[in-house]
Amino acid sequence: MTVLKPRLDRVSTGSADLGWRTTIIRTAVYCVALTTPRIIGLLVVTTLPTMFLARCGLPSLWLIVATLVGGTLSAACANVLNCYLDRDIDTVMRRTQNGPLVTGAIVPGAVLCFGAVLGLASTLWLGLAVNWLSAMLSLAAIVLYVGFYTTLLKRRTSQNIVWGGAAGCMHVLIGWSAVTDSLAWPALVLFLIVFFWTLPHYWPLSMRFKDEYEAAGVPMLPVEAKDSVVARQVVIYRWHIVLVSLVLILVVSMFWV
Repeated sequence: MTVLKPRLDRVSTGSADLGWRTTIIRTAVYCVALTTPRIIGLLVVTTLPTMFLARCGLPSLWLIVATLVGGTLSAACANVLNCYLDRDIDTVMRRTQNGPLVTGAIVPGAVLCFGAVLGLASTLWLGLAVNWLSAMLSLAAIVLYVGFYTTLLKRRTSQNIVWGGAAGCMHVLIGWSAVTDSLAWPALVLFLIVFFWTLPHYWPLSMRFKDEYEAAGVPMLPVEAKDSVVARQVVIYRWHIVLVSLVLILVVSMFWV
C-alpha cells in the first residue's frame, strides 16, 4: 500500500487538473457562444471595405487589425448584454433554448460582468490603438443596441428593428473614422446602405420565426401585420438600398467597376 499511494495521488491530481482544464475550456466555449460570432462577422465585413474606400487604397495592416479587433470586442459586448437582458424570452424561442445562459451553464451575473469587460476593453482599445472618435462611435453602437433597441424598443413596437438596426450600421462609421479621424458624406451614405439592408434582411427571418416571437411577446412586424404587408415593406426598403447605393457614386470618386 505504501508503494501504491504516490501513484494514486498522482492519478487523483491528474484528474483534478483535467477537470479544471475541461471547465475552463467549456466556459470559454460558452462565452464565445454568447458573443454570437456569426452576427459579428456581418458587422466586421462592412468595416474593412469602408476603410479601403476612406483611404482610397490600402490602409496600414496595423490599423486594419486594430480596428477589426476593437469592432469585434464592441459587437461581442452588445451581443452578450443582449443575451443577458433577453434571457427570459430566450427560454420561449426554440432557436435560443439551448443557449448557455438559458440552460444554466453560466450564471447571469458572470454574463453581465463579461459584457461589461468587453465594452470597457473595446472602448479603451479603439481609443488608444486607433482614435477616440472611433472609440466613441463604438460605445454609441453598444448604447444604441443594448439601451435603445433591446431595452426600450424590442418589446414595445413593431418598428423596433427599424430604429434598433442603426446600431449595426455604426461599424461603417467606425471604419471610416479609423482611417480619417473624421466623418464625411460617403460614410453617412454607407451607413444608410447598411441601415436599409437590415430591414429586408431581418423581416423575412422574423416571418419564419413569427410564432416564436408571438409566444415570447415580441411584437416584430410579421407578428403585428399580414405577410403581404411585410413583403411590401421588404420590397420598398430594397429599392431604398438601390437608390442610396446610386447616391454613393455621386459622393465618392470610384472606378466604374
